[in-house]
This record gives sequence, structure tokens and C-alpha cells, in this order.
Amino acid sequence: MWRRMTGLVCLATVTSCATQDGHEDTFPTFEEPPMARLSEVPLELSAAPVKTKAKKAESNRVGAGGLGLRGSGFGGGGTAEGLGGLGTKGIGSGASGYGSGSGSFGSRGAGGIGVARGGTAEVGLGPRGFSGTMVHTGKLSQDWTDYGHNQLENPASDWLSTFSIDVDTGAYTQARRMILAGTLPPPESVRTEEFINYQKYRYPQPERGLPFSITMEATANPWNNHHILRVGIQGARPIGERDPVHLTFLIDTSGSMQSADKMPLAKNSLSYLVEQLGPGDTVAIVTYAGGTRVVLRPTDAQDSEQILDAIQSISGGGGTAMESGMKLAYDMALEALVPGEENRVIVLSDGDANIGASSHDSILHTLESYAKRGITLSTVGFGTGNYRDTLMEQLADKGDGNYVYIDTFDEARRVFGEDMVATLQTIARDVKIQVEFDSTNVMAYRLIGYENRDIADRDFRNDKVDAGEVGAGHTVTALYDLVLRDNLVGDLATVRVRHKKPGPDSPATEQAVGLPGSAVGQAFWSSTKDMRLAWGTASFAEKLRDAPEMQEINWSEIAKVVRSAARNSSERDDGLLALIKAVDGRIAAPIEPVAQELVDQVIRRHMNQVRYCYQRELIKMPEIAGRVEIEFVIAPDGSVHAAKTAKTTLDNTAVEACVVSRFMRMQFPPSGLSSTVSYPFTFKP
Repeated sequence: MWRRMTGLVCLATVTSCATQDGHEDTFPTFEEPPMARLSEVPLELSAAPVKTKAKKAESNRVGAGGLGLRGSGFGGGGTAEGLGGLGTKGIGSGASGYGSGSGSFGSRGAGGIGVARGGTAEVGLGPRGFSGTMVHTGKLSQDWTDYGHNQLENPASDWLSTFSIDVDTGAYTQARRMILAGTLPPPESVRTEEFINYQKYRYPQPERGLPFSITMEATANPWNNHHILRVGIQGARPIGERDPVHLTFLIDTSGSMQSADKMPLAKNSLSYLVEQLGPGDTVAIVTYAGGTRVVLRPTDAQDSEQILDAIQSISGGGGTAMESGMKLAYDMALEALVPGEENRVIVLSDGDANIGASSHDSILHTLESYAKRGITLSTVGFGTGNYRDTLMEQLADKGDGNYVYIDTFDEARRVFGEDMVATLQTIARDVKIQVEFDSTNVMAYRLIGYENRDIADRDFRNDKVDAGEVGAGHTVTALYDLVLRDNLVGDLATVRVRHKKPGPDSPATEQAVGLPGSAVGQAFWSSTKDMRLAWGTASFAEKLRDAPEMQEINWSEIAKVVRSAARNSSERDDGLLALIKAVDGRIAAPIEPVAQELVDQVIRRHMNQVRYCYQRELIKMPEIAGRVEIEFVIAPDGSVHAAKTAKTTLDNTAVEACVVSRFMRMQFPPSGLSSTVSYPFTFKP
């Protein structure tokens, strides 16, 4: 703990200190000092010691064999002989290759990372990165669905590959959070397409009047003697001002949402979104826990103060009545409905809903019916531990919206700032992609990812079959692993994209583009940066999910591909490289909490901002005074992951919300661990 006095900061590790006027103040070591009225500095500050929370990892896995294309496949870390022949699987086991205790990944893994798959880790610094004592506590209570792994297909018998478009990114940000906390994500939590589509690509804008441009590129596969096909879709950006949006926030306020990385981060994220809205936009707020409540009826976004006050007033506890909350939210959305404009319900939750199978089916059916009437639904996930990824993804799919997971306030700024138009303004519904391969040129193909987006080939033109949505300016990328014949003649493949216009159900239209065999590049390192970035990202995801094709590829090789494609000053590219390095055990920073004195230094630099929050309200209410304790979480990269008012005697939501927002913008030194800090302020006029 430390105290701020007139002109002097006193640390609790000393027993006395002198102010500038020579007065000596004494207090017990490591005990909170008594509060004192300070005339020149109206804030008396103290900070609790940094508290580091242990992180959980997932259960151990034993690998199964990979493709026996050339007579061999690979186990989850060992090597096994395959049956040979195109498309057959090698059968084998062997250790997963990930060490436990203070060990490393295994003989073929990245040395120094002692994050075992399953258990709780107290992480220390090893010779090459993470290592330490691992205490196994069993499987995480979080929920994911294993959708399997696409295999090589023979176009002589199956020449069509059909799937729904996907712009979700939740799997990437969940994995990022786990990796930066020293934990490998469970393989079933990794959806490769969401890793690929988190990145930004430079595709050409569509011709006027068309919703999409379609880009195709093929080049050699750097990992084997195969080739790669990239299909890139660019959604049209709005010309001029975006259309108005009518948003209904459905906020889970149940007991499971009360931790610092859930409700406080959700409220701060929504407050940031409201600041981005403009004329013509409206906001309504509904909460659900044991019961439901209308916090704010549809309100013009220009009345931002009323909306922000409503957000900050939200508190919670109790069960999770999601179904009744949905009904009330849609009532509010219908009240604000403007045909032809964007009407959307946004669910903010950890997905931990107390609903049975019949209620679950009922909710999904309800979402589909409202989507057909022009009210879409998106989901925003928060937190860990009891997180329900599958439910959050399914809700967005059936609601014709998108699914994101927010792990930090920086991610909230990306989703609701940088990508706000793409997040909120739909340009196409039920978007399907079908790739037709010419078997005279292609011996085999494998779609990388999109396992849970598969659509029967016969349903490509069945417009009753639901598919994904695309927002204004969204990019979507799909990759194929190809085995080509020699002497290519004619087209390699033809891509067709089918979609409906946004709003109530309408007829679908198609676009088609072909790629001639003569356009296939033979040198991967000469391909475009977009190709190399997409392939490096996909390779990272596929290796995380234990794909048999990636068993012989190491992390440094993947990093080399991404590094070759990285753009200057691209936070996403740099962030991806940091994750690969983290998994490879090459984090150089000490794996220990941020030092208390460094926390103090950062907060001191922002003290004028904190003081401003109080003085602004002091003008309106000259008698306000009290103590506010801010609890915040410093992420492994030094950003503030979440912040909230933990205790208060000030009882002024405007001051408290302002101080919390200032903390969310602070940047601390990276440490490699998450740290939870309690920091009290005393405000006196």
C-alpha cells in the first residue's frame, strides 16, 4: 500500500516519512494508513498488493492418426504408420507431446512451456519461457463442441464444396486470452475459420451495385508438395453515412456475470459503443437474471447521458432467465422497429443460462422467426470458467447476427469502434459459398476449417436453408489444401456466392468467378501478403487444434510465414506473432505480477484525469465526498482487461464511471500474467 501526501508518496514498507512542511506521519508497515484531509491534493490514495489469480488449463489429450496420403500419418505427438492411399487415415496414439509439471512440451514440442492440458498452473520463468509447478484439477467447466476435422475429398466423386459464410471471431479472442494467461486452448475450442477471419485483408471493393468482390489465388503449399487455394470475399462498404441502427441491449445480470472480467467489462464496452452512435440511432436496455427488467425504453442515441446513466445503474445477482429476457428484448426491438434500417438485439452474457433442452429449442426457433421479420441478434461473450461458447455461437447463427468474444477493453474498441459498421450494418443474409473443382486438374481437396458451417451441396440453391450474414466492409476468407495434377488445362475451380438482401425474407441472387490453371503460382514466398498471412494464421490454428497435417511443422516455421506477411503498424499482425511466440516458449518478459511500484507510477501519470472526474461533478454537487475502491485486472500484455467500482461511500455513479473509464485506458508494463489490483481513492472537496 502507499499514501499520497502533499508533495510526497509514502510506501507502506517504511514506518514514517516527512512531508514538505516537515511534519512526520507514522503508520504500521503494510497496514492501510489513516485517511487525512489534504488541502492542496483532494485525493488520498492507497493501493492493495497485486493479487495474481491462478489460471486453468484443459484436460490431456491423446492424438489420433492423421492422413495416410503417402503411407504415414501422425499421432497427437507420436508418429504412426498410415494405411496409405488417398484420403485414408493413419492410426496411432502416442503422448500428446505436452509436458506437465516443470517440464516442456515434450521431445518434439517447444521447450520451457510447462502448461499441462488440464489443471491449475502457478506459472514461473523457465529457461525458454513458461514453466513452473502444475497442479491438475480436472477439466474446465467451459463448454465447446468438437465439430471434427475436414478430410481430403476426391473431386471425381465429390466435386462440390458447399458451406455457409462465417464472420464470427470469438474463437480467436478466447484462444488469445488463454494463451496470454499461460494456458493452451482446448483443441475443440479452436475454429480455424474464425482465426483466419479475425485478420484484415486487402481485397478490392466490389463493382458498383454488387454486394461482394471475389478474389482467388493459388500457390504452392510450403509444408508439403500440395498447393493452396484462397477464396477472398470483400463486402461493400457504405457510401456516405451509414444507415441508422436501432439496438436493444439484452444484458445478463445473473450471479455468474459479477466477476471483474464480465459485468464491468460489459458495461464499459457498451458505454464505448454508445459514444460511437449518432443521429437517428436508438438504444433500449433489458436485463435478465432471476427475473427480467426494462432498464431503458427505446431512446434516441443523442441523449447519451441518459443512456450511459442507465448502463452504469445496472447491477445484478440471481439465476438466468434467458428465455423470458429474450421475449422482453424483442418486445423492445419491435417498439423501435424501423423497416429498411438495421434493427438488432445484442446479447451480452457468459452464456451460462439455466435453460432445458425444450426451452433451448424454443429460443432458437424464436430467433429465426424474428430474423425473418427483420430483427437480427448478435452475441457478445465475456469471461471464463463457466463460459458457454456453443450456446453463444448458436444464438448468433439462428439470429442472423454475428458472435464476438471480448477479452479486453481494446477488443471492445475494435468491435464497437474500428469495426462498428461491419458489426452492426448487414449488407447480405444467408450467404453461401460453393466451390466446384475440376477433377481433370484437381486430384484431391480439403477445406480448412468451417466444419460446423457445412451445407449439403443440394441445398446451395435451397433458400429455406439458413446461412451466415455479412456486414458492410466485412472480409471473409476460405482456404483449401489441394493435390494437383501435372499440366493443368482450363479452370482449376469455380466459386459461386449466393445471398439474400438484408431485412425480411427476399429472393437470393448469385455471383460466380473462375480461376484458370495458368494462374496457379509455384512459389509460396512470392505469393501475396494476404495469402501468406491467411496461411500462417490457419497453420497456427490447425496446430493448436492438433491437426494431423501440422504435426511435423514447428511453431517457428509458422511464425516465419506470418512475419513475412506482417504489415507495418498492424496491431493484429503483431498480436498474432506474439501469440505464436508465446506458445513457442519464447516470451522474454519475467512471468510474475506487475511490480507494485510500476502500478503506482502508471496511476500517478493519470492522476489529473482521475481528479477531473471528481472536480467535474463537484461543481454540480459541492458537498460530495467519500471513498471509492476501484478493482481492475491487468492483462498479461499490460492492458487493463476489466475495471469496476468494488466499494464506494461516494455513491456518485458519474464520478465512479468516469474513474473506471480512465482505468480502462491505462497501459501497464507487460508481465506475462494477469494481475488483479484493488486501488482506493478518498475524495474530499
